[in-house]
Amino acid sequence: MTLLWIPLTIAAAFLQNLRSALQKHLKDELGTIGATFVRFGYGFPFALLYLAALIFVFEFERPRFNPEFLAWSATGGLAQILATGLLVTLFDARNFAVGTTYSKTETVQAAVFALVFLGETISTTATIGILVSLVGVIAISASRAQSGLAGIAKSWLARPALIGLASGAFFGIAAVSYRGASLSLGGDGFLVQASFTLAVVLVFQTVAMAIFMALRDPGEISRVIKAWRVAGLVGLSGALASIGWFTAMTIQNAALVRALGQIELVFTVASSVLIFREKIFRLEFTGIVLIVTGIIILLLH
Repeated sequence: MTLLWIPLTIAAAFLQNLRSALQKHLKDELGTIGATFVRFGYGFPFALLYLAALIFVFEFERPRFNPEFLAWSATGGLAQILATGLLVTLFDARNFAVGTTYSKTETVQAAVFALVFLGETISTTATIGILVSLVGVIAISASRAQSGLAGIAKSWLARPALIGLASGAFFGIAAVSYRGASLSLGGDGFLVQASFTLAVVLVFQTVAMAIFMALRDPGEISRVIKAWRVAGLVGLSGALASIGWFTAMTIQNAALVRALGQIELVFTVASSVLIFREKIFRLEFTGIVLIVTGIIILLLH
């Protein structure tokens, strides 16, 4: 069971890459907020079906709500919405690449939050693996940035960088909170703990974002409904990815899961080269090598 988090994380990263590609297709039709909403609004029915199958078909005992679980779930759900919202604000920033690069510090920040809030530590070897992968992520991000590595390094106090760091912090808080929520349930084991947490969080996020959309732009909700064909695929791929993430983070330290999840960038670059026939930059190739090296070090711990 202890190694099951590895294939689950890799599968989740692949499915998240697929979901992101579908969301980009919807962005022009729905706008950023609407395209973001579909991952929650069209994802929670699949999460509920999965939970129902575990309880009624495989006869797992349904976990019971408790104050600690509700606190962790609400914190994680809000943190993920805020993290996504901060990334959205970067779309209009001059230095989008700088901001998104700094948001990738999520793995390091998640390790700090796991230590502070859950008392979990990681080994020196795992820490080295996380840092090596982080350098690889920065290299891939910098390869398509106009300012390059030097510009990213010099811009660490600029507004996009600070927004990116805040986004990474909220993503890190969300990951640790979801692990805390799952572990607070006890019960039959990690499968039903993770699925129950996922279902509750997705319903909470759907309601919160629906209220926000209704107040901000009521017409956005009708556009989301009309785009149900592609939105349904986003919801399905997103729900499957989240099942992988939540289950892996119930089994293993959230920082290690998110660090292994950086392999998503390798899938992204590979799809751009193999499917869209785009040219790979030397710095991108270096970044891929560093990410894979960091993951190997991480798994060897």
